[in-house]
Amino acid sequence: MSTPTTTAPAVGGSDTHPRPTPLQGRPGVPFSRTLQAELRKMVDTRAGRWMVIVMAAVAAIILAAFLIWGPAEDASFRSLLELSTLPLAMLLPVLGIMAATAEWTQRTGLVTFTLEPRRGRVVLAKALAALVLAAVVLVVAVAASAVANIAGGTGEWDLTAAVGGGVLLALLIYVLQGVAFGLLFLNTPVAIVSVLVLPTIWSIATMAVSSLEEAGRWLNLDSVMQPLFAGEMAGQDWAQLATASGVWVLLPLVVGTWRVLTREVK
Repeated sequence: MSTPTTTAPAVGGSDTHPRPTPLQGRPGVPFSRTLQAELRKMVDTRAGRWMVIVMAAVAAIILAAFLIWGPAEDASFRSLLELSTLPLAMLLPVLGIMAATAEWTQRTGLVTFTLEPRRGRVVLAKALAALVLAAVVLVVAVAASAVANIAGGTGEWDLTAAVGGGVLLALLIYVLQGVAFGLLFLNTPVAIVSVLVLPTIWSIATMAVSSLEEAGRWLNLDSVMQPLFAGEMAGQDWAQLATASGVWVLLPLVVGTWRVLTREVK
C-alpha cells in the first residue's frame, strides 16, 4: 500500500499558482455611495417623504391664498418667493433633524456603522445630504413662485442676486442648524422642540431684558438673518451672522459630532 505524498515547491523556483490581484482604489465604502444612501434614506422613509410633501403643499397653499386674497400690486416675483420660503425656514431644520437622528430613533445605527465604521464620514454625508435636499426644495419654491407670478402676479421679475443668494444661504444655515441639534440630542422629538423653542426663548429674553439687548444683536439667529433675506448685508451684519451661527449651529454641530463618534451603538 502506498502513502500519499506532497511535493513542495522547489527552492528558488517560480510559483505556478495565480496570485490574487489587489482591488483598485481605496478600501472601504466610497463616500459618494454613503452620500447617495443618506439622500435616499431622507425620502424613502414615510416621515421624510411626508415632510417634503408638507413643505411643498404649504408653500403652494400660501402662494395660492396670496394670489386670491392678497393685494395684487404686491404680487411680484420677490414677494411671492419670500412667501413661499417663509414656511421652509421653519420646516427645513426639522428635515435636518430627521436626517441626523435616523440611526438612533429607528435603531439602524448598528447596520450603518457596521457597513461604514468611519462615523465621521457618515455625519458628513448626512449634513451634505440635508443641504442638497434643501437646495432642491428651494429650486422647487423658486419655480412655484415664478409660475404664480406668471399666472396671477404682477409679472415683475424684481429678484436681485443679493436677495436670491441671501435666501439660499439663510435656508442652508437653518437646515444645518437642524442637523446640528439632531446630532446634539440624538432624539427627534427633543431636537425638534429644542430647535423651535430655545431660539424663541432667547429672542424673548433679549427683548424683555435690557441688559441682554446688545447680546441679542449678535446672538439672535433670527434677527441677524433679516438683512440676509433682504439682500442688504453690510460689514457688521456678516460679523453678527458669523457669531450667531457659531453659537446656534457650529457649537452644537461640533458637540453633536463628538457624541456620535464616541457613543456606544446598541
